[in-house]
Amino acid sequence: MNAVTIKDVAARAGVSAATASRVLSGNAATSEDSRRAVEQAAKDLDFRPNLQARALRSTRSETIGLLVSDVRNPFFADLAHTVEQAALAEGYVTLLGNANERADQQNRYLDTLIARRVDGVIVAPQGDDTGTVQQLVDREVPTVFVDRVIPGIDVPSVTTDSSTGIRQTVEHLAALGHTRIGYIAGPQSVSTGRERFDAYREAVAAAGLSEDPELVVFGDFQAASGSAGVTTLLALDDPPTAIFAADSLMAVGAIGILGRLGMRVGEDIALVAFDDIEWFSLLDPALSVVAHSVEDMGRVAVDLLRDVIAGGTPRSVRLPSELIVRASSATPIRSRRRAAPPRPADQQHPEH
Repeated sequence: MNAVTIKDVAARAGVSAATASRVLSGNAATSEDSRRAVEQAAKDLDFRPNLQARALRSTRSETIGLLVSDVRNPFFADLAHTVEQAALAEGYVTLLGNANERADQQNRYLDTLIARRVDGVIVAPQGDDTGTVQQLVDREVPTVFVDRVIPGIDVPSVTTDSSTGIRQTVEHLAALGHTRIGYIAGPQSVSTGRERFDAYREAVAAAGLSEDPELVVFGDFQAASGSAGVTTLLALDDPPTAIFAADSLMAVGAIGILGRLGMRVGEDIALVAFDDIEWFSLLDPALSVVAHSVEDMGRVAVDLLRDVIAGGTPRSVRLPSELIVRASSATPIRSRRRAAPPRPADQQHPEH
């Protein structure tokens, strides 16, 4: 039986051989309809383009792609710097994309990186939308997940074990007398949002603290949702005496609104953030954080990608987290005054 050729695939898909070649080699300059038709034809005919694709990639570009979730987030800014420096030391130039916490923007950048034939991609994926991310795997583009993962897509990853630091945080606050801990959770469409929320619930239950569902508000890993979360929590009939924000940007929003409401962090209310950024320790009071090493995460991501590019199948890596206690949560609970109701202006000017 003759081997199936790209012309056979093109004929079955009803497109030109050039179009079929562009689709199968990962070129994004094709219509969605053509791409679906060619991929279905290749599947129907059991056409295996792996050897052809590898031949097309035999001349390496010496570039990698890095897609982060939000360049405004200091954690991802530090991650981008670490990856860029580590990649440069390995001989790669880094092309940076910003998903802005949106799957559609993520997919546009990934399509562009595929078209530019980067040698590999490091991705902090947006939610569980597998669309373009799955195409990276299907087209054998070396791929590594960083910070976040997508269930069901089997690529190496470097992530953080959040549970230790979150358990330490809840135990620390409980030891100071806090029984109602407000939690500003990240989006549940994202693996880190789910994992941190699960760890918070488990830690609260283990410590015997209030599991009142009103103590949890859901944000989007951006500052404005941190502000909104604090406003909601403090408006409760029985508000929390401590607040735990699930990422640095939501903590920034929380700090801003607490200041505008006249609440003294560390005195009127305790505050802890997940993620440590350099200037959190310089605040007055300094902010308690769950820290994990962004430098280690970036370096490991580049090491994993280098191994995948070389044809290896490295194991995923989980990095530790730990609580760093600072003045924002160091004082035992005492009679705390309540915040004044937020003024209209407080809600009209959210953090950016």
